[in-house]
Amino acid sequence: MAGLLSGLAGLGLDNLENVDIFEGEKKEEQKAAAVVKKAPEVEEKDLVYDKTFKCPVCDKSFPTKIVKTGRARMIGTDWDLRPRYEGIHTMKYDVLLCPHCGYAALSRFFASVTPGQAKLIKENISNNVKLTHYEGETYSYEQAIERFKLCLANAVVKRAKTSEKSYICLRTAWLLRGYQESEEGKAKAEELKAEEENYLLNAYNGFIEARQSEPFPMCGMDEVTLDYLLAELATHFKKYDVAGKLVQNILASPSANTRMKDRARDLKDRILAEMKKQ
Repeated sequence: MAGLLSGLAGLGLDNLENVDIFEGEKKEEQKAAAVVKKAPEVEEKDLVYDKTFKCPVCDKSFPTKIVKTGRARMIGTDWDLRPRYEGIHTMKYDVLLCPHCGYAALSRFFASVTPGQAKLIKENISNNVKLTHYEGETYSYEQAIERFKLCLANAVVKRAKTSEKSYICLRTAWLLRGYQESEEGKAKAEELKAEEENYLLNAYNGFIEARQSEPFPMCGMDEVTLDYLLAELATHFKKYDVAGKLVQNILASPSANTRMKDRARDLKDRILAEMKKQ
């Protein structure tokens, strides 16, 4: 078959008669492909840094690892609103722990300590605790869970609001779920799952109580968001009557946006489907 440029010999261009007219572009594409390198995977150590805080209990400063603002990319949420991020489980860095006195709290509650609470922490935590020294560029799941348990112990000692203790339980459950999903947690996934369920149940019971006695917003959640969370948890624990009432609250709420009402309708369908199985 003659080339697309056949017939040019008479014009003195016989060297071009059989040329591939797209050869130049192909070579350039091949060169570009060779130059392009695979984007490096996001590593946890690149998403955290050390920041210094002043402890409201002992007034001493200390560095702790926190997630860089805006660097972690959210990729979705679980059924109970647990956020998921690429390359990092951000819950591992939720707790601020003073290495001097043992005071620990979620970052949103850390600075809110009354003199009376500080006294209780010094008497019941600082005088007895033997803290672990954390090394490395990141926190392991075991280290993060230890920090969360210290956080909950501090909340109990300082007589924190029910909502705060419930929120700690919820986020600890999320952390335990992340641990199960990791390579290091697969060997004891069953044990971690049981522990996760216990924390979820305590979060559910605590928030049900707090909803009756505390004002909104609660731990950063408005009433609609908390009702949705509780409805999901109630469904999870097969408390379908409670879940149904909470869903109806959302559907009847003028402050619930379209997206939340759509999620509530989907949950309502799931509740009905689960009830039919019984």
